[in-house]
Amino acid sequence: MAGARSVLHWNGVDLPEELHDLPPGTYVVEAVDQPPLLTDDEDAGLGAALASLRAGKGRTLEQVRQTIDAILRR
Repeated sequence: MAGARSVLHWNGVDLPEELHDLPPGTYVVEAVDQPPLLTDDEDAGLGAALASLRAGKGRTLEQVRQTIDAILRR
């Protein structure tokens, strides 16, 4: 099963903000006590991404949304 992963915090009553903008579909939600730690590759990737942003090589919010929308339509 492939798809986006999101962490949400729920008080047991109100719909969490993380769910408000999800498109219709089938989702699996699993409670976790401790989120998994990043792998060395994931940590290095985030460091490289932050360095890229600091160097002014980021993308606009609209560009990111278009990319995500394109992926979700597949």
